[in-house]
Amino acid sequence: MAAQWPLQSPYHLPFGWIHFTLAPDTIEIYEAHFFGFKVFEFPLGGMVALLTFHALDWSSYLVIFGSLYFLRRRLTHPGLIATQTFERDLLPLILLIIISVTGLGLTYSYQFMEGLAFDFLAVTHAISVIIFLIWIPFGKFFHIIQRPAQIGAHIYREEGERLGMAICPHTGNEFDTQLHVNDLKIVTKELGFNFDKPDGTSHLDLSPEGKRSLLAKAHLQARLDSGKMFG
Repeated sequence: MAAQWPLQSPYHLPFGWIHFTLAPDTIEIYEAHFFGFKVFEFPLGGMVALLTFHALDWSSYLVIFGSLYFLRRRLTHPGLIATQTFERDLLPLILLIIISVTGLGLTYSYQFMEGLAFDFLAVTHAISVIIFLIWIPFGKFFHIIQRPAQIGAHIYREEGERLGMAICPHTGNEFDTQLHVNDLKIVTKELGFNFDKPDGTSHLDLSPEGKRSLLAKAHLQARLDSGKMFG
């Protein structure tokens, strides 16, 4: 009966996509499964078992060394010190170190300390991982929004090009899709900004080049009207 038991955490990875079980009729051979299919088997106590069961530990060491290296650069490099902020540049590295150290602590606890402080380390590790995933804007959670948004933006762009391009009335050149310009007029009005001109057109009908050109002409006219070109 014992030979049929699947080995639980830390050897049973998320969703069961990768997991390990005892081979039938043995307590010394483990089988590695990937999406339910047996990939290979290996004996306990061997080098393969050591590398496989502690893969996250080896990764943690690399993350710690790498984070410490970049943390040292950010604390000693004058150019980085001048431009960095704590929450965007230092905090992610500190969180990576905390995650890796507490993860290694879990292994150390159940292998060398008979489970002492395991619950505390597990909670600390979980909290640090959650904070890291929520804090990092380009982390795993953000991809749930990012990938559909990228596809939607691509489809929106293609549909806009199919419906026609907007032409700047000042430069006479195409600069964006008319669909985008029309939607921008609607959104800006909903936000409380009205860029309509007295003649019924809109400043949003102008391309960036057209806006800069008209702004420069307005500044020049103001100088001419005041009679002072400088000062």
